[in-house]
Amino acid sequence: MTANDVTVIAEQAIFTIIKCAAPMLLVSLCVGLCVSIFQTVTSIQEQTLTFVPKVLAIFLSLIVMGHWILNNMVEFMTGLWNDFNLYVR
Repeated sequence: MTANDVTVIAEQAIFTIIKCAAPMLLVSLCVGLCVSIFQTVTSIQEQTLTFVPKVLAIFLSLIVMGHWILNNMVEFMTGLWNDFNLYVR
């Protein structure tokens, strides 16, 4: 196993992490922005108001996108295990 192999595996792992985390991060960003605009318009400065909608939105996005995320992770790990004999040398 060369340093190039390790770099390629690390690059693929980081890309998989970003690809799997992006839906939840984008949902959290959009919900947080909407709640912030609502708080600004209504002059409500309640800190827990942002927490509950974000948690619910992330939970719903996990329900919707969970199958896709799991498939991406399984595909990455299957590729690693299939090439395991190349890495052991």
